[in-house]
Amino acid sequence: MRKKIARDVVAKHAEEVDRLGEMPWENIRVLAENGLFGVHVPEEYGGAGSDMLSHVAVIEEIASACASTSVALSTQALTMAPFLLAGTEEQKQKYIPRLARGEVLGSFGITEPSSGSDVSSLTTTATKDGDDYLLNGRKCLLRMPVNQKSMVFVTRTSEDRTNGITLFIAEKGMEGLTFGNKEDKMGIRGSVTREVFLDNVRVPKENMLGDEGKGFKILMNVFNETRPVVGAQAVGIAQGAYDYAIDYVKNRKQFGKTLDNFQMIQAMAADMRMKIEAARLLVYQAATKLDQGEQDVALHSSMAKCFASDMAMSVTTDAVQLLGGYGFIKEYPVERMMRDAKITQIYEGTNQIQRVIIGNYIFKS
Repeated sequence: MRKKIARDVVAKHAEEVDRLGEMPWENIRVLAENGLFGVHVPEEYGGAGSDMLSHVAVIEEIASACASTSVALSTQALTMAPFLLAGTEEQKQKYIPRLARGEVLGSFGITEPSSGSDVSSLTTTATKDGDDYLLNGRKCLLRMPVNQKSMVFVTRTSEDRTNGITLFIAEKGMEGLTFGNKEDKMGIRGSVTREVFLDNVRVPKENMLGDEGKGFKILMNVFNETRPVVGAQAVGIAQGAYDYAIDYVKNRKQFGKTLDNFQMIQAMAADMRMKIEAARLLVYQAATKLDQGEQDVALHSSMAKCFASDMAMSVTTDAVQLLGGYGFIKEYPVERMMRDAKITQIYEGTNQIQRVIIGNYIFKS
């Protein structure tokens, strides 16, 4: 089913979505109708009750057709993750089913102008005021259209760098919650990105997600789940670029024969294929470890995300090269795929940070 949706629906809108820089609403509607927003979500919360391996396989397939559309899926999963990991039963029942069915879209506010990979340096505050909390601060690079309904914000409830971080749920329409203009991005242009401003946004105590001061630990566990998803996006983008480039060289003639007859082209294609397959195996291994609850999942999640995203930049660059001058023209999709691939090296923790995590595990575990 996912292959048919990617090929027959999602791919048809990819160029327009990129050119206009607008949310792929038709694609999102079809994904929701087919239950693809909640593949890994338990059935009691409106999902399909499948596993993380199935989830990353869906992400990969959709990303091969349109990376922007895959981000709608991954952002929804990112939003649901803290609910599934740390939410009360009431919070799960209230928020997850509509998110899992794609009836509403969610967003997770982590990054700030002065804190990206260093989450512990965030400055957005949550100050207790009676039975409520007042949220103040500024979040940037949130993947969200203006009609986002449910949001999770990472805030500071004390000065302790890690034990002072707490998550809160906010909803559109809360007084003091405003949105900035849409960012004009290099890639994944159909995934709308904005700043969010919080000015004394009052949230009730029951909107605290997890215990006070436990947000950093929750966030690290969220990243363990979402980094293989980014890896799957990267594999999908690379696969899409590879497929297009291989089809092109089979038909493009130079010096009286098609390009696939030249050994240099064959060598490039071989390297591209090996890199994609290796990255896919790392992503699937990380997803399987998540499903099995293994203790070294953080290591494998970081390796999958880091290796796959570096691979995607390499493969999409080679795909552009295989098309020659045509690869540099927007009429051909490989240049879009190269632009889309770049973000996978950056979000959910830069690849430099992933290498630090991997190195720490090797030498300090």
